[in-house]
Amino acid sequence: MVSVTTDGCPSLTGKNVGLLRKLGDRVAEVDCTRKLIFLHCIIHQEVLCKNVLDMKHVVDPVVKIVNFIRARGLNHRQFTKLLEDCDSDHSGVPYHTAVRWLSVRKVLRRVWDLKTEILLFLEIKGKDKEFPHLNQSEWLSDLAFAVDLFEHMNGLNPKLQGKGTFAHEMYSIVKAFRVKLKLFSRQLSQNITTHFATLATMAQPMMPTDKYTNIISATDNEFGSRFADFQKLADEFDILSSPFTADFEKAPDVVQLELIDLQCDSTLKEKFQSESIDKFYASLNASKFVNLRKMAMKLLVLFGSTYIGEQTFSIMNINKTKLRSNLTGVHLY
Repeated sequence: MVSVTTDGCPSLTGKNVGLLRKLGDRVAEVDCTRKLIFLHCIIHQEVLCKNVLDMKHVVDPVVKIVNFIRARGLNHRQFTKLLEDCDSDHSGVPYHTAVRWLSVRKVLRRVWDLKTEILLFLEIKGKDKEFPHLNQSEWLSDLAFAVDLFEHMNGLNPKLQGKGTFAHEMYSIVKAFRVKLKLFSRQLSQNITTHFATLATMAQPMMPTDKYTNIISATDNEFGSRFADFQKLADEFDILSSPFTADFEKAPDVVQLELIDLQCDSTLKEKFQSESIDKFYASLNASKFVNLRKMAMKLLVLFGSTYIGEQTFSIMNINKTKLRSNLTGVHLY
């Protein structure tokens, strides 16, 4: 056993009686020189990072507006008819589910696109006084910022999902996103909205850019603290992904000489560029690159997320339905 990846729940990560503590103690009994690698699912950590976003004053009114339109069938039908009369490209507004937090981006985007029609509908219903936010320039500016920021974060999440993605690749994606956050913060502090197209539609003097840069900086800091377990492996990840450009003097002692041999072999360099990373390390001479192969095996078997496990449980839930368990003539059609 090399590592354990969890979703961070107390029963697994408890300091004294958690599963990780018991596994670590057991491995130490067998071999005191070995230590298990404990990782917190990178997708789950990315979701937790959104909690630091100070966007409650934007999301809550949007959810209330959507619930007013969608909760009653009459309101929803009347709003849909209003959109048809206005020749809108949209047919309505979607619900936001807190469990599926990615849905907030779609809801914010739709409310932003339909803000004029929504305001008109609220005036027709005599509810515009209950939802004054759509007439407030600062709130609309915050909504535009939230739309753009959540779209950037939603773009990160799908990149971390799926099969066949190694842990070092996931960590590289997160590192790239942190660099983007720093760029966003620096540009917004200079009133540059190149990567915030929705926010750019607002009047420049009305934008509280200091508030936005603080939110982005806080998000970046949260990413830095959340992914500390991956950060510990950053140097080894760099050697694994770029063995021919890695600084062998800063590499672990056991792989320094092998790394020099590897970097001086032009044939292997061409092979590294043409093959997948797992096949490349598997093809290395087992007697010449013993420690490099061991390091590669350790890092390539790491599970960066619990995605595959959760996907398997989802498939099991789909299979264990009443219709599939009752194979009668009625259920076969």
